[in-house]
Amino acid sequence: MGIFTRLFKVGQAEAHAIVDKFEDPIKITEQGIRDLKSDLQNAMNGLAEVKGVSIRLGKEADDAKRQANEYERKAVLLLQRFQEGQLDQAQADRLATEALNQKELAAQRAARLSQDTEQQQRMASQLQDKVQQLKSAISTYENELVTLRARAKTAESTKKINQHLAQVDSSSTIAMLERMKRKVEEDEALAQAYGEVGQVDTSVDAEINKALAGASISKTQDQLQAMKARLGITA
Repeated sequence: MGIFTRLFKVGQAEAHAIVDKFEDPIKITEQGIRDLKSDLQNAMNGLAEVKGVSIRLGKEADDAKRQANEYERKAVLLLQRFQEGQLDQAQADRLATEALNQKELAAQRAARLSQDTEQQQRMASQLQDKVQQLKSAISTYENELVTLRARAKTAESTKKINQHLAQVDSSSTIAMLERMKRKVEEDEALAQAYGEVGQVDTSVDAEINKALAGASISKTQDQLQAMKARLGITA
């Protein structure tokens, strides 16, 4: 493979990647349906025109057949007039011959018009099949578009969620949670320590007060005994 061929394929692949990136499947499908509807409208217009031509040719063929029959009838009448003596033989033969010639021309025209009519009818039948195919395709794609919109919406929501989750640094989140856990544990330990310190302070104060209270009672007892001695109370 030549260098230019490889470069072309690389450029082509990049171009396709860019197109795929910017293509919106919903918009592309909607545009495709609009194109199909435009084709359907053109096909229906063509079908109407072909049917119109077929109807006109059919009427012209019928008229030509009637003309052929009419010329044949006139030829017979001319010969009958000769038999009845109303026309001489030469005149009757000449006019009857002309009538038969016109009959032949009308018959040929009728045959040609009948063939053209059949051809137009075949074309109309083909166009009718095309119209039905387009109608069926449009109905199918319109139904699929409803599902496609729902799928695209779900896919977009899922993609956003996954992108958000992909951007979250799980290790940093875990580290943060561990720090918060240690912080709570430290606060709990500190609270317990403060509580124990408070209990120590309270215990010391109680001992001091108890010692002081005992000394006060002992001093009072001494004073009571001295007073009893001065009064001569021995009990």
